[in-house]
Amino acid sequence: MVTLPSSAGQPHGRRDIAESFGTDAERYDRARPRYPDALIERIAANPGAANPGTAVLDVGCGTGIAARQLRAAGCPVLGVEPDARMADLARRSGVEAEVSTFEQWEPRGREFDAVVAGTAWHWVDPVVGAEKAARVLRPGGILAPFWNVGQLPPDLAEVVADACERALPDVPFDLRAAVTRSAVEGYQTLLDKAADGMRAAGGQFGEPEQWHYDWEFTYTKDAWLDVMPTQGTFTNFPAERLAPVLEAVGAAIDERGGSFVMPYATLAVTGRRSRR
Repeated sequence: MVTLPSSAGQPHGRRDIAESFGTDAERYDRARPRYPDALIERIAANPGAANPGTAVLDVGCGTGIAARQLRAAGCPVLGVEPDARMADLARRSGVEAEVSTFEQWEPRGREFDAVVAGTAWHWVDPVVGAEKAARVLRPGGILAPFWNVGQLPPDLAEVVADACERALPDVPFDLRAAVTRSAVEGYQTLLDKAADGMRAAGGQFGEPEQWHYDWEFTYTKDAWLDVMPTQGTFTNFPAERLAPVLEAVGAAIDERGGSFVMPYATLAVTGRRSRR
């Protein structure tokens, strides 16, 4: 499901949404999908770095979902997260996390082999973020923002759009277009902005490349209704306003037999830090 906020085409300007996910951090950590093992292993291996997989900086680490996967692959990880509620949960799961936006975060001389951002880089100014990543990456290290992109079945997408138009007419973007168009095409704008930010970072990165991993997940009704309130479209709405939307979507899933298969694509755009 594509849920891209808009602020004159600059999602990082919507701090109200960017820092709203901690409203229910436990649900976020429980419900949000993990990332493909192949992506995690590729970042951990990082064959171009001086010290492959030695140290990862996780920007917008949230509750530590990607950080825990990277730690399991053998990488020490430091998280940076602007929402103290999310960072607190990450720490409770064993992830070291500092509370700050990436733009304001102070590296204090620390360096890393990879800077990653799991479904979070669109909350960072792409040029400022790339320049800062270049400052903390060792030669040959990679900047790797990535996103999980799910595509709702068309009939469920229409139910979401209809229910939101009735119950949430003040959603700050064209939700019908967002949920019914190609999810991968919708996210390409974010990848292009991230790549342009790397190119604008004063020659600090080689030419960006994209990685693409296809997978799927079967959601029960309860599991999907657990995910929806964690999405940026809905995090600023109180439960009573969201309830009619969840009820309509739940009824539609029941009509499908109580579950559905969500195709996912995990998309990354990566840039390798130039050798000094």
